[in-house]
Amino acid sequence: MSSLRFGKHPPKHDYRTLRLKNYLGAALAAPPAAYDVLANVYQKLGVSDPAQLFPMDGNDTLGDCTIAALAHAITTYNGLIGTQKIPTKQAVVKLYMHLTGGVDSGLSELDVLNYWRKTAVSGEKIFAYTSIDVKNHTHIQQAIQLFGGVYLGFQVQENCQQEFNAHQPWTPGKLTNDGHAVYAVAYDATGVTVLTWGSTQKATWDWWDACVDEAYAILPAEASNADFAPSFDFAQLQADLANVAN
Repeated sequence: MSSLRFGKHPPKHDYRTLRLKNYLGAALAAPPAAYDVLANVYQKLGVSDPAQLFPMDGNDTLGDCTIAALAHAITTYNGLIGTQKIPTKQAVVKLYMHLTGGVDSGLSELDVLNYWRKTAVSGEKIFAYTSIDVKNHTHIQQAIQLFGGVYLGFQVQENCQQEFNAHQPWTPGKLTNDGHAVYAVAYDATGVTVLTWGSTQKATWDWWDACVDEAYAILPAEASNADFAPSFDFAQLQADLANVAN
């Protein structure tokens, strides 16, 4: 197994960051016990190889995990509508170096999301993003179901790479000073499934509670359509976005 890199900075906090909980209407149904976005993508595309759809993107030599996770979100969104779109490694690395100023320094997820909200990436624009309380598993599950995944970051546990290489679920362990960004695409009673390092990786809910330090719902451009996610308060979200911009 080649070397694997991390690259997520500690969470940034900005009072202007909108919170998912403020837009979940009372009529919103509870999330199902299990949901798998990736299964829908595989079915629509007729491809079930994560290494093909969600490649390493340079994260074995560079700390570009925040951009690799963004690229995986783009592939997921397009896959859900039956379009195969895989940002190239060159595009991922170019954006990473653009945002870091040309040095391999890692990035903060909030900086990446703020850039994406203002600037199309690989031709893809987003409507908005909202932060999710990482301790609220229900909201995490609703975000995966409604918006096709969760962009998240965690403080790396010592056994992270060993469990990945052994194809074992991530479990809690002694925390290191490293941070890593991944994109969650499924959940069940035992935990979540994320995309990272050219593969899928399961992780327990105990791992989630011990390691995950930030999570975001990314709303694609189509989210502004009235029928995109019934019971989600887009009118209030749009008003709040306007207030933040002022």
